[in-house]
Amino acid sequence: MKKDWTLLLMAWLVATTATLGALFIGEVMGMTPCVLCWYQRIFMFPIAIVLGIACFNDDRRGAVYALALALGGLAMAGYHTLLVAGLIPKAWVPCSAGVSCADQKLEILNGVQIPWLSLAAFLALVILLVVYLRKSSR
Repeated sequence: MKKDWTLLLMAWLVATTATLGALFIGEVMGMTPCVLCWYQRIFMFPIAIVLGIACFNDDRRGAVYALALALGGLAMAGYHTLLVAGLIPKAWVPCSAGVSCADQKLEILNGVQIPWLSLAAFLALVILLVVYLRKSSR
């Protein structure tokens, strides 16, 4: 087993854990996600599938595709995190009806809000994939 492959496997585990966590919160706990949470899900869910296939085939191209999705998700999660922290004016909130993007009620792990967890997951994915792509051969 190549040492580089473990980085790809760890990235897949991060994406799969984030995907299962989002599904648990939405489907089991019955919490409706806000618009920005939906956008982050749109970026995260395919990453779990793409990286799973890339791990199975030990395919470097899957990491390139996943990195593009992870960078988009990182930007979206960063915006959402700044919005929840109050650093972005509430006039810029894309949520006009339904669940508020700025007022997050669910806290996990003793006060950590969901957008912060999403930001951490996307950041971990970007770091793992960049390191993997630098170490793996073209």
